[in-house]
Amino acid sequence: MILLSFGSSSSSQIAAIFSVTLILLYFSEATLGSPCPINGIPIVRNISELPQDSYGIPGLTHMTVAGSVLHGMKEVEIWLQTFAPGAATPIHRHSCEEVFVVLKGRGTLYLAETHGSVPGKPVEFPISANSTFHIPINDAHQVKNTGHEDLQVLVIISRPPIKIFTYDDWFMPHTAAKLKFPFFWDEQCFQESQKDEL
Repeated sequence: MILLSFGSSSSSQIAAIFSVTLILLYFSEATLGSPCPINGIPIVRNISELPQDSYGIPGLTHMTVAGSVLHGMKEVEIWLQTFAPGAATPIHRHSCEEVFVVLKGRGTLYLAETHGSVPGKPVEFPISANSTFHIPINDAHQVKNTGHEDLQVLVIISRPPIKIFTYDDWFMPHTAAKLKFPFFWDEQCFQESQKDEL
């Protein structure tokens, strides 16, 4: 039970209004749900109701379908990403397994298969609807929509949340790659104290 007393002075009225505002904010966040709802996620969800954002990457729409930070997944994370024509991921690498399923559109996978001090000139692989491909651990890569319609992919990664190293170009040394952790879609909800059960 909450008791509020209102005095006649304006300062006590301001304090009471402030107190009521804080209480309402607390209860609205607790009852309406936070943007980081690890607990209370229904088993079955409508994908059209899941949040999506570009996270500042031009032409990208990202949706975490099931993830470690947002949903408490421990071994796997699934994303749905849509790239407008010309849009691309940054050149990047990460120490997890990654599998793509192309749902619609056309594009190009750029994959640096060299393991020297720089990624080097990438091999280009055309991708289209019904293509599936995997990225070897720590190989620098980029996915780009080189078609004329949206490119949509389902992405499955292991060992989330992932640490991503980005490159300015294919000849930037691995030691100069920039670490991005947590990644854009995990920033708001990431907590340092995540523990492994093993």
